[in-house]
Amino acid sequence: MPSNLQSLTTNLPHYVIIVAGGSGSRMQSSLPKQFLLLNGKPVLMHTIEAFDQSAAKPAIILVLPAAYHTYWQQLIQEYSFTIPHRLVTGGETRFHSVKNGLDLITDQEALVAVQDAVRPLTSPYIIDEAYQCAAEHGTAVVAVKSRDSIRQVKKGRSVSLVRDEIYLVQTPQTFKVSLLKKAYEQPFDTRFTDDASVVEQYGAEIKLTEGDHSNIKITFPEDIAIAELLLSKKPQL
Repeated sequence: MPSNLQSLTTNLPHYVIIVAGGSGSRMQSSLPKQFLLLNGKPVLMHTIEAFDQSAAKPAIILVLPAAYHTYWQQLIQEYSFTIPHRLVTGGETRFHSVKNGLDLITDQEALVAVQDAVRPLTSPYIIDEAYQCAAEHGTAVVAVKSRDSIRQVKKGRSVSLVRDEIYLVQTPQTFKVSLLKKAYEQPFDTRFTDDASVVEQYGAEIKLTEGDHSNIKITFPEDIAIAELLLSKKPQL
């Protein structure tokens, strides 16, 4: 790890809000996808472990629907899961869930990452790089260049876009707490699809940091099999 990254992680408070509000509808499962088993334990536990293994070692805030708080506590006991975290109830939308998580952070000088609960393969290096970028610029959104040609449909007609100018956004999305809190004071808008869109609407420039195509979001049944294959190829700590 670069020495300047080590300096960052020892000088600034770090937080992560892990948003786990998803249902299992597209997984064809009655169980929300964050609780599905991946290599023998729930997806959500892999995601939490990624941040615990980072140099930043952020304080972890987990946002869950109220209906699943008891179930999560049962899973903690069943899998002897000991990584410390604070649990908060999710809101009506992702926007409101992130706001609920932000309410637990009082340190305006801190950095906060927002992470999808169902991105269990995010590498600690990507996490630390995002914190470093946010410390320098106020914003850091992990993204990868598109590997595919891109077309956009306008008024029923498809038009080609320049692939090298297209980035696919991932998480974590990391910000200075003071900036993210101010951005989330805006009224909810259906155009807010992620934290970057909220912060951009507030008027801040979004800086991109390099992600990884293996940093997949568990959305469909086949994603579990893909994630298990990718995990099997990762070096064991």
